[in-house]
Amino acid sequence: MKNDRLNHAGYLWAFAALRHSPGADAHYRRRREIGDWHAAAQRNLFNRMIGQLYHCLQHRQLFDEHTGFPAELAEAA
Repeated sequence: MKNDRLNHAGYLWAFAALRHSPGADAHYRRRREIGDWHAAAQRNLFNRMIGQLYHCLQHRQLFDEHTGFPAELAEAA
């Protein structure tokens, strides 16, 4: 069973992250370069961001761009 509301929220979250997060943009572009279509690359980005959100909530930490996307930020620079 899929959750359409979560899917739509994830689509919007990942889309917004592409414009405002260099690490998220680099991750998306890397996925595109290895052959993912737009929707698959964006879905992969959302899955990664959900994992990061879960980690932050479990450990009561604020999100840090450099911790969340370390390799991608180095490549983007």
